Amino acid sequence: MDTRDLLFGLNEVEGIGWKSIDKIRRAGLLSDRAFGCHAEEWQQVGLSAKMSQRLTEEFDAGWVERRRLLMEESGAAMVTILDEEYPPMLKEAAEPPWVLYYRGSLKLASQPAVAMVGTRVPTAYGRKIGEILAEQLCRAGFAVVSGLARGIDSVCHEAALASGGRTIAVVATGLDTVYPPENRELEREISRKGLVLSEYPLGTKSHPGLFPQRNRIIAGLTLGTVVVEADSRSGSLITADAALEAGRDVFAVPGPVTSPKSRGALDLIKQGAKLVTCAEDIIEEYIAFLPANTEKAGENRCQDTCSDDRLTEKKLTSEESHLYHILHQGPFTLDELLSRTSWDFGHLHSVLLSLIIKKAVTQLPGAIYKVI
Repeated sequence: MDTRDLLFGLNEVEGIGWKSIDKIRRAGLLSDRAFGCHAEEWQQVGLSAKMSQRLTEEFDAGWVERRRLLMEESGAAMVTILDEEYPPMLKEAAEPPWVLYYRGSLKLASQPAVAMVGTRVPTAYGRKIGEILAEQLCRAGFAVVSGLARGIDSVCHEAALASGGRTIAVVATGLDTVYPPENRELEREISRKGLVLSEYPLGTKSHPGLFPQRNRIIAGLTLGTVVVEADSRSGSLITADAALEAGRDVFAVPGPVTSPKSRGALDLIKQGAKLVTCAEDIIEEYIAFLPANTEKAGENRCQDTCSDDRLTEKKLTSEESHLYHILHQGPFTLDELLSRTSWDFGHLHSVLLSLIIKKAVTQLPGAIYKVI
């Protein structure tokens, strides 16, 4: 049994993590000799008494082969850090997984990619920005990487698929478990058209401690990480930290300063993250990574959109712009807008009417207003 098989087998043992496998590797036990080790020998490597006893009793060539068959029967495959197919950028990150389990096209993990992360409860503004950026990054030639979570993650995966682009979902469970469960169909579509990755064996259920570990893979696979919308305690900030630790870029989308959902992204900008107003702000950093035939097309599409967005802004008065940004968090009723602006009814109605005439805002039944 070769070294990659032993890596796979060790990764399958319940309770063994990255550091334990590293200790075994450093001790020179990634060989058939591992199958004959006694508990005392495992403890000398630095493993706990409980783990040493488990390896002594369970870990042998037959057990590894049975685990491989279970994986293959589930429709999954695996790649180890020793294989040529292992994602090259991830190999350069801190503590790259020894083993990756996957469904879909593993080749996507070796192509230019950008991570997009954010809050699980986005505003209408965050959803819209996530959709626009994901679509345009895909059209420019990038894969969009995220974590299949509720909110911004799902928005970006869905927008990438809708545009005919490539997307990678990195999950914090085994590939036989979908979390959140409502994303089961999205996970299946990504498996068919993109790539789903995990470092965890089949049977691994969702646990809060696994998500920060998952985030380092999202950051490690990509050239840079875009925080679309995040509050000050968002888990997406952990991905941003992982990107910095891996020597990758961090981008952040500014939002209304009055919105709690914008605080995390605004703090990142204060700390030096590149401010993003359109996809071109990201693409211009990575033109060299794109195939020659997609560079100009992607650039032109993004410039057109940026120009349109900025033109809309220039056409608005300061009061119209203020109300327009509030409505990006909506839709809102007239009473809610009166509360948020502190304007009198006549003035608010006048500004709303002007935005409707300029085709920036529309009125829904029940005196509800939203951006177009």
